[in-house]
Amino acid sequence: MEETIIMNEGALQVPYNVIIPYIEGDGVGPEITSVMKNVVESAVKKAYGETKHITWKEILAGGKAKDITGTYLPEETLEAIKQYKVAIKGPLTTPVGKGIRSLNVTLRQTLDLYVCLRPVSYYQGVPSPVKHPENVDMVVFRENTEDIYAGIEWESGSEEVKKVIAFLSEEMQVNKIRFPETSALGIKPVSIEGSERLIRSAISYALEHNRRNVTLVHKGNIMKFTEGGFRKWGYELAKREFSATEDKDGTVRIEREGRDSLVIQDCICDAFLQNILLKPEAYDVVATLNLNGDYVSDALAAEVGGIGIAPGANINYESGFAIFEATHGTAPDIAGKNIVNPLSLVLSAQMMLSYLGWDEAALLVAQVVQKAIKDGMVTSDFARLMETEGKACTKLGTKEFGSYLVSLL
Repeated sequence: MEETIIMNEGALQVPYNVIIPYIEGDGVGPEITSVMKNVVESAVKKAYGETKHITWKEILAGGKAKDITGTYLPEETLEAIKQYKVAIKGPLTTPVGKGIRSLNVTLRQTLDLYVCLRPVSYYQGVPSPVKHPENVDMVVFRENTEDIYAGIEWESGSEEVKKVIAFLSEEMQVNKIRFPETSALGIKPVSIEGSERLIRSAISYALEHNRRNVTLVHKGNIMKFTEGGFRKWGYELAKREFSATEDKDGTVRIEREGRDSLVIQDCICDAFLQNILLKPEAYDVVATLNLNGDYVSDALAAEVGGIGIAPGANINYESGFAIFEATHGTAPDIAGKNIVNPLSLVLSAQMMLSYLGWDEAALLVAQVVQKAIKDGMVTSDFARLMETEGKACTKLGTKEFGSYLVSLL
């Protein structure tokens, strides 16, 4: 009999027969979701026989939800995620400019999924634009609910923006809005609580997984009270809650018995984007704000093969709520053509299995993905790049690639 996941003294308690809600997603979503489900089911069966089992429960969001229910994000979908705690989703359409706001952002904010977790590492054989992609091995903790992604903004010329500009200029004596008659405005909230819980999660992860350093990535030299605050609060948290100490040379460390200390450091965001190309081996766990994290995680993904292979998750470590997701878009131009690479969602499912504590099944997924790529059995995006590099490969369709992964299990 299936049971639901519960939180017990701050830890997930996962039944052997668990219900996992899933959202197919728009565009290529149905294709990659089908592959993901088959791979996960095979890995779980291989790892545990009949002992453990996942029952999939479809929930609706995006275009399919609009067609069936008349709304892009039905309340039933949110209630199902709250009930079952862990879900997985394909990509959802977000229009540029006017229209609905990002459903991804709405899910993150409504469920308070304050960590966007993006591990970035290299799978041998994946085509890469850099010389040594194997040097990239980072885990990005991106703050997920604040910053300019909070969605507090007003359109140019609107009555609302006129009121805000009048308040800023008359009450706050702000004189730096260069073109007040035509400006749109957005608000960038960054709180102590929001910053601390994100950084606390990053430090805890680094300690648990024996990582070398945590880097606070920010633009505090310009945005001194928001991004600068993020940096300041991070160091204060490390000292207050993790007993970090500062060396004579200014290095902040958390001592670990029998192991090297964990270094807490920081880097300005534009310099960090340069450094991950020049010396990626210098960085390990990254904690950063929302917009920075969006840029950083995609830039890192490009070094190891692109967002087509980049997994991701949105997590609240306090409530246990987690949504694992494909990190790429809906790609409507290739939808239904059986050519999309499903690995972003497959590897997100691997993260999900680890989150559930089903590490044996998660390891199997990682192993078959590595073997398929190393053997040159890949979808057309990787095949095209491998052929350019003179590597032998076999181009597979989406379904066929999924079947090959299952056969390796």
